[in-house]
Amino acid sequence: MVDEESNGKENVEADDGDEEEDDCDEENDEELDDGAKKKKKKKKKKKKKKNGAGQPEQAETAGDAKVPSKKPPALGLKATAFTDYYVKYGQTDPPTIPVAELFRGKELPVGEIQEYTLEGHSHRISSEETRAMDRLQEDLYGKVRLGAEVHRQVRSYAQSFIKPGIELADMCSRLEDKNRELIAEHGQERGIGFPTGCSLNHVAAHYTPNTGDRTVLKHDDVMKVDFGVQVDGRIIDSAWTVSFNPRYDPLLEAVREATETGVRMAGIDVRLRDIGEGIQEVMESYEVELDGTVYPVKAIRNLNGHSIGQYQIHGGKSVPIVKNGCEESLRMEEGEIFAIETFGSTGRGYVIEDMECSHYARILDAPHVPLRMQSSKKLLAHINKTFGTLPFCRRWLDRPDGGSAFVNGQNGKQEKYMGALKNLCDVGLVQAYPPLCDVKGCYTAQYEHTFILRPTCKEVLSRGDDY
Repeated sequence: MVDEESNGKENVEADDGDEEEDDCDEENDEELDDGAKKKKKKKKKKKKKKNGAGQPEQAETAGDAKVPSKKPPALGLKATAFTDYYVKYGQTDPPTIPVAELFRGKELPVGEIQEYTLEGHSHRISSEETRAMDRLQEDLYGKVRLGAEVHRQVRSYAQSFIKPGIELADMCSRLEDKNRELIAEHGQERGIGFPTGCSLNHVAAHYTPNTGDRTVLKHDDVMKVDFGVQVDGRIIDSAWTVSFNPRYDPLLEAVREATETGVRMAGIDVRLRDIGEGIQEVMESYEVELDGTVYPVKAIRNLNGHSIGQYQIHGGKSVPIVKNGCEESLRMEEGEIFAIETFGSTGRGYVIEDMECSHYARILDAPHVPLRMQSSKKLLAHINKTFGTLPFCRRWLDRPDGGSAFVNGQNGKQEKYMGALKNLCDVGLVQAYPPLCDVKGCYTAQYEHTFILRPTCKEVLSRGDDY
């Protein structure tokens, strides 16, 4: 969600060990007679034959692992993107095995590691002190890496069916159901981080279909797909832009490169306003030609990245995407988790709240308010029990499980709740997040990554082969 105002390393074949064994064999061969030597050579040849031509020994222990081969129909992703990305881990296609079960007894994939470049921090990657501090956080790292891997597998699966003609409500339901399945939804302990955003064209953020919305994705649409996964309230927030017409490629490239710049610049003690300046400089160096008119790509100046707290999607710090976007004193700190998200537009580069609202969240530090309406008390109790302070949407309240089968079974559907929901917003217990829109007729794009500032390095948790 937006704030307003290489997974792991490739396995290396164990050639060195084989060479040592061969050397030992040669020494022993000198003491053997000619017949014994021939026997040993035959035996070694047979052993090689079992592995197959050019196959590393690890391949024999890979179980059901396969090579990803299916390409996504949409643009906006790297050439290395595959919609069956997860089969290399032995996952089914489509994915059905909960990720925690898939990696039981194994290490979860580590996000992309980037060293700190700010003066005075380059030593952190090799310091014994920071490494010891890092080891104390392994439990936290396990949780965020689990959420990140679920995000990668869910979005890879979603990229296989996101194509022109799909109803956005159906798209969101399929993505969210797979999210619940792969995270093994368990109420507020683990589940969906926030509603799936699928904002189209001039709508930059915070749109998801309400019940009855039959909007269909079209070939010339530019759609931002933004969804989250949470484990123990640790939220992975990541987004990409979908398009099918190559004329939008410069817009998508501008925003993707701007996000990469923001992620690359981020680090312990880095000033937030410096990141915003770097993002804007990169993004606004692009332009896009549409129907014979050239449009400069503008950074949407009142949208920001943000820190992420436990069960708190907006953790208190905003990361601007324009120059002089915040106070000079604000810096990133060790241990913090951030989502760098950038938005580019062919319009005015400024959004306002518009359209029917779908996103809501209980306000974290809201004071006690006596409620007079019984329906408001009932709805608030449902929100507290099912979502806590995590964002939710009206479509979830309309589900038989009311947003969580673990919490409510199939008896959670909320009936005639709009008056109660409005009342909770009016008294300051729930915050509404309407869609954020630039001028009609323009196009907007978004890319976003979540990372953690570890004592030793920056780990880009949501990095994938796709973006």
